[in-house]
Amino acid sequence: MKMVLSVVAVAALLPASAASQGVVMQRNLSLPMAKMIAEATLAECKAKGFNTAAAVVDRAGQVLVLLRDEQATTQMAEMARRKAYTARMFRTPTSALQKRTIEDPTYAAQRDIADVLALGGGLPIQVGTDTFGGVGSAGSNQETDEGCAKAGIAKVADLLK
Repeated sequence: MKMVLSVVAVAALLPASAASQGVVMQRNLSLPMAKMIAEATLAECKAKGFNTAAAVVDRAGQVLVLLRDEQATTQMAEMARRKAYTARMFRTPTSALQKRTIEDPTYAAQRDIADVLALGGGLPIQVGTDTFGGVGSAGSNQETDEGCAKAGIAKVADLLK
């Protein structure tokens, strides 16, 4: 005798953890929001007299926006991308990762992961504890780069609620 079970009946037989492995809903950055963050980051550094680059990555660490001032170098664009990626993946400011990997040798190997750049200037984009992007700034000093990244996030703070 064949037994046919509906999807609902099968789900009822599964442990709760297996039944909850359906569709996952997540916050994601929109391209317009990413552009606003990158433009505000670049503008903040420009206002301070620096020709920099700014990058914004999504939840997966993939570049959404990469802007480079006319006088900024290709290396600055790459550093901004890596800072944004690092902030997203570690869910912490890159300056904090830099400090942690210097002060505690057990974390030093984290610097060897591909695309990680443990220099100040990268910040995670978060709502509460949900990290769904990162912004990186490069081309000034590390403290100014971080301040520019903060200004980029501040530009969209009302939209991140």
